[in-house]
Amino acid sequence: MHPLIHALCDKGVVLTDGAWGTELQARGLAPGETPDLWNLSHPEAVQAVARAYVEAGSQIILTNTFGANRFRLAECEAEDRMAEINRAGVALSKAAAGKDALVFASMGPSGKLIMSGDVSEDELREAFTEQAQILAAGGADGLVIETMQDIAEARIAIAAAKATGLPVVVTMVFDSGKHFDRTMMGATPEQVAAGLVAAGADVIGANCGQGIAGFVAICARLQAAAEGRPVWIKANAGLPQMHDGKAVYAMGAAEFAEIVPAVLAAGASFIGGCCGTSPDFIRGIHAVLHAGK
Repeated sequence: MHPLIHALCDKGVVLTDGAWGTELQARGLAPGETPDLWNLSHPEAVQAVARAYVEAGSQIILTNTFGANRFRLAECEAEDRMAEINRAGVALSKAAAGKDALVFASMGPSGKLIMSGDVSEDELREAFTEQAQILAAGGADGLVIETMQDIAEARIAIAAAKATGLPVVVTMVFDSGKHFDRTMMGATPEQVAAGLVAAGADVIGANCGQGIAGFVAICARLQAAAEGRPVWIKANAGLPQMHDGKAVYAMGAAEFAEIVPAVLAAGASFIGGCCGTSPDFIRGIHAVLHAGK
């Protein structure tokens, strides 16, 4: 395990941040618009999101670079600005964090499927290596490979990220199966843990896909199979309902915070929020973590 992860976990549960897309939409990002492009077109708004999470108590914030790999940016004809977008994403979060929080740069999936022949493993390796190296050179303190559905793709991303020497967090989405405890590819938490640990992840976990109540059992199963790796959990604010083309999440910050102790008891070492969460949710988790202190 990376020394930085050891040092963080030795101090107790680590509070991460909440949703970025939700917060950017609140600041004017249109449905279907590529959030990563705002690093260049609306840097003040992006930095404001990062700053809001730091002020809410986040010890680690991410970057607005989830979809800033060459494949995702090609969808909006911005692949030629990939390096610029990633560098700006790190710089904006670092400026907001100052000395109050660490910045772990976000790397999302390619949007391509290996099994269907959409992309080769070599092409994925090149794309993830390209992004990871730029994020590391920009000053990121760690890398978070998140919202992964395919263990094979995650393993390729891990190898690329580990080559930077930074700590590497990897999280998968569990939103399939009768009990919503499978990835889209059918992998169980135990299979995910085994695959990510074998690939060298410093931290494993789950994000997105469902509300926080469903993460209690998933966290416990990941923790039991993690071979000593810490577990990172970022749940949604429930399941969304579509209203006027926008995803609306019904769960509030107080209700979310009520379930946090159960997730912590299940073994989470890093906790935050995903889609639909906000700085209010982070403040609620912060209150739980510091109750009685």
